[in-house]
Amino acid sequence: MESKLSRFENILLDVDGNVATLTMNRPKKLNAFDRPLLKEMLEAIEEINLDDSIRVAILTGAGRAFSAGADLTSKTAQARDVIDVLENDYRPVLMSITRAPKPWISAVNGAAAGVGSAFAMNCDLTVMADDAYIYQAFAAVGLIPDGGATWHLARTIGRKRAYELIVTGEKLAAKKCLELGLCNRVVPADRLLEETRAWADEIALRAPLSLRHAKSAVLTAVESDLGTTYSKEAYLQQRCVQSEDALEGVRAFAEKRQPVFKGR
Repeated sequence: MESKLSRFENILLDVDGNVATLTMNRPKKLNAFDRPLLKEMLEAIEEINLDDSIRVAILTGAGRAFSAGADLTSKTAQARDVIDVLENDYRPVLMSITRAPKPWISAVNGAAAGVGSAFAMNCDLTVMADDAYIYQAFAAVGLIPDGGATWHLARTIGRKRAYELIVTGEKLAAKKCLELGLCNRVVPADRLLEETRAWADEIALRAPLSLRHAKSAVLTAVESDLGTTYSKEAYLQQRCVQSEDALEGVRAFAEKRQPVFKGR
């Protein structure tokens, strides 16, 4: 699959080997979301998710910020009902990442503010630049977090800490995000994409079915009780055991070589 930069005006989409990188490309607006950006993101994400040759995807932002959140200057958004905007513009994009059959890594540069923080947290893994931060900017303008931000915060850091972040509007630095479990790694800002890409390449060597089913099992675990999660694990493990990749993994282990996984 070749790079398809020319198809889009608001994003950059690049595919190199088994890794795709989707870059929100409105740097003058700090990658604030408007309808055209979300529409292009959905198209690109769905394309990435359907391409079995892509095993890992990266989401990042061009310029000084990951995303400043919603574009409050957008006249189109101002003229529409907020439920309409959140349900029909944002939700399909966010859920296409949540339900993706492959891991998505957010590479957070600068601010991940407002609904931009929801996009960062929504990805399966997160790498933050050492000068990046997550910011719940809503209370300052009389709003509440949306885009699923309250769900991610409450399940990651707990109800009381989540509420504190929301009502105080604390800018949560990358180091603190790492301590709280809101990101997986913190790297030097000038090496963010390089380090994220190296990790993505490493993950892409794993069995695609294992990556897919582990993601599904974890999502079940955070939403369900132990019994339901146990049963889901058993079902998915059966699917893994019966796969060609599992046989290849056993052979490679016995032969002391790197396995070659094919996703089936």
